Amino acid sequence: MRPVHTALAVLVAAVWGVNFVVIEIGLGHFPPLLLSALRFLVAALPAVFFVGRPKVAWKWILGVGAALGIAKFGLLFTGMAAGMPAGLSSLVLQVQAVFTAALAAVVLRERPGPVRAAGMAVALVGIAVAAVDGGSSGPVLGFTLVVAAAACWGVSNVLTRKAAPPDALNFMVWVCTVPVLPLFALSLLLEGPGRDLAALRALDWSGAAVIGYVAWVSTVFGFGAWGHLLRRYPASSVAPFSLLVPVFGMSSAALVLGESVSGTRWLAAVLLVGGVALTSFGRARPRVSPGSPPATAAASPAP
Repeated sequence: MRPVHTALAVLVAAVWGVNFVVIEIGLGHFPPLLLSALRFLVAALPAVFFVGRPKVAWKWILGVGAALGIAKFGLLFTGMAAGMPAGLSSLVLQVQAVFTAALAAVVLRERPGPVRAAGMAVALVGIAVAAVDGGSSGPVLGFTLVVAAAACWGVSNVLTRKAAPPDALNFMVWVCTVPVLPLFALSLLLEGPGRDLAALRALDWSGAAVIGYVAWVSTVFGFGAWGHLLRRYPASSVAPFSLLVPVFGMSSAALVLGESVSGTRWLAAVLLVGGVALTSFGRARPRVSPGSPPATAAASPAP
């Protein structure tokens, strides 16, 4: 990769890592489901009027919008609101690679090779170690919700691979339109109109900056830049930079939020990142049946 593109890939990883700290700050202003709804509303508007018509079937946009936008981010934000630390969330969420590989084995008929299978095992050990650390630094419910969010991310990754969008930014902007109304409805139902209205009335520059960051910087810029890199270089050259996300996430959480990083968490980080690296880049063996197209590899972007 050219140096300028290497720097861009690192910048995107940093943007996505810091995003967890921004979410943590945003949860001090908004209920979690309302914050998630606002994030997708601002990301979709006005961008949807400039990216052109959808370039894949609506069933894929609706499927990814539900799995990624409603389920994954709804669970992630709720888990963090329940007390899951930002840095630990950025780390645990990377287990999505294991869920993606497991689902791909069933849906895309990709048998994990020995390297990928070993990576899945190592990453699961890392999750167990992270669970031990999470039990001492956050509630079990928050940890469980973030793991569930990672599973939903795995579902959205498999759906995205089936959709094979030719334009990542176009696809992501249209996906952002799907969760807006369902998340607003869930917020009204579960968090209450009084709480939502109070949060909106108390909106200040800090809250607006949070929404701007998670919508425009993390979502529109992040996915747009990532898609640009994937169009210029093989996924195997771009995807490794996503492993920097928990590094930036844990570091920024320690610097900005004062989160302590214990030896147990560092061990979990080494196991998880190492396992995810093996899982993501180990060779899969597709099961080819008559009339079925071969599965193709894709890089899973970060949040």
